Amino acid sequence: MYHWNMKKTIYCLIILIGLFACRTDLFAQSSAASDSINYEQQRQRVNKLLDERSRRFGEFDLSIQQKTGIFGIFKTKKDMQKSIDILKQVVITDNNIFVETKRLLDLKDYESDRHAALANEYDKQVSAYMKTITKLQDENDKLRGQLTTLDESDEKSNFFVYLLLVVIAVLLVVVLQLFKRQKAKNLTQH
Repeated sequence: MYHWNMKKTIYCLIILIGLFACRTDLFAQSSAASDSINYEQQRQRVNKLLDERSRRFGEFDLSIQQKTGIFGIFKTKKDMQKSIDILKQVVITDNNIFVETKRLLDLKDYESDRHAALANEYDKQVSAYMKTITKLQDENDKLRGQLTTLDESDEKSNFFVYLLLVVIAVLLVVVLQLFKRQKAKNLTQH
């Protein structure tokens, strides 16, 4: 009965370890999904800025070619200022692209570092689970050994009980025969 309870306990612990591993894995997956979403949003932000830069640079090209001066031959100061303003917007967009690209690279580095840390933690958890399982298996083997010893001790005890019963039975038979002889002797003397 004790052996069965230990076995049940070991199985319950293995199941609990498995459930903990699943919970940890689900948490990591949800966290990884969140990181992937952040990375994808950042990537879309950079792509949007790149599209905006292309559009503004196209506007700049058009403004450079635009000549509203006398008979459309000359560029006016207003035309040049418009081109300069558009070019400033392109430079500001370029700066934003650099900032957002740096953030994107930082996210990618963070994800790489996080994945490495998660892999390291999973390795530690697996090692700890393996140690726990090994420890439980050793404890189970130890208890099996104790159970075998108890069974052997029980068999020896049973042998001595049977031997004692046989000795008592033999003594009873001897005492009864002596009693019968004594009684028979007493009857023959009377």
